[in-house]
Amino acid sequence: MLSRRDVVVGGVLAGISGIVRDWVAHATASQPSTKVSFDVPPNATDCAVHVYEPTRFPYWEGRSYTPEPATLDELRQVLRTLKIERVVVVQATSYGTDNACVVASLRALGARARGVAIIDEKTPESSLDEMHKAGVRSVRLTLNNLAASDPAAARQRLNMTVDRLKARNWSLQLSTNTITYEILRDELMALPVTLVVDHFGQVQAADGVGQRGFATILELLKSGKAFVKISNPNSITKQPDLSDVAQFARALVAANPRQVVWGSAWPHPTAGAARKPTDLSPHQQIDDGRNMNMLPVWVPDAATRKMILVDNAGRLYGF
Repeated sequence: MLSRRDVVVGGVLAGISGIVRDWVAHATASQPSTKVSFDVPPNATDCAVHVYEPTRFPYWEGRSYTPEPATLDELRQVLRTLKIERVVVVQATSYGTDNACVVASLRALGARARGVAIIDEKTPESSLDEMHKAGVRSVRLTLNNLAASDPAAARQRLNMTVDRLKARNWSLQLSTNTITYEILRDELMALPVTLVVDHFGQVQAADGVGQRGFATILELLKSGKAFVKISNPNSITKQPDLSDVAQFARALVAANPRQVVWGSAWPHPTAGAARKPTDLSPHQQIDDGRNMNMLPVWVPDAATRKMILVDNAGRLYGF
């Protein structure tokens, strides 16, 4: 079997959008190489994964990066190795607002799966209905640095998205930096839907828990207005052993353990690493078994770990 580094560049596949896809063969995305060292409770949930199957579901023409494939079969193997029974498939930005890959993944995985979509003002209600039937229970909104550069535009995007969710009781997953939470604090505290803070709130671990915006995230958790995903720790630190991530995980759990969920962020795409959006971006080779073993370091109490892995995820995503 070919390794991922044996990807052959070539083969031009022209689609309606005219997108050039420069892969013709691949094998496995990163798989856990470290055995999970603690007792994983039944119905444990990975709340942050992506699926990339571009030969079946072409990427969006306006994407900012072109990730390698990461298939549903590869995801199933990751879940088996980690002893994870339930999963939340999150729409990748490289697919834009075409959620076909997420919907197909949810249908294939069945009752064990829920989804997070990306929508805009043009997404028809009929598509939202279809996604809900498939298992979508949340919408992802990516603001990045928009609130800092144009607060009015950030508020407009926030309000538009929330207006689409209110009648469906879906949550809003916010992908942005810590400063955004401080800038939009009043709006976020008043949301009529549940907020989900993505990837530790995108803190910079080296800056410590006193960095701007982290106190607002803790406030949102304490109030019960928000959940937080303690996921993708490699993206917030430069320490290979993740040693400076523990302070954030412990602070978030201490703020409100009932509002914390866990996710692997498999297959760890390297968005923005390529020279051009159409250049193939390899996934990071992350050992998710090693990462999952950080959970009992951050959360020594087994009952609290069960709350995070099972109960909180069940409440948030309606398992």
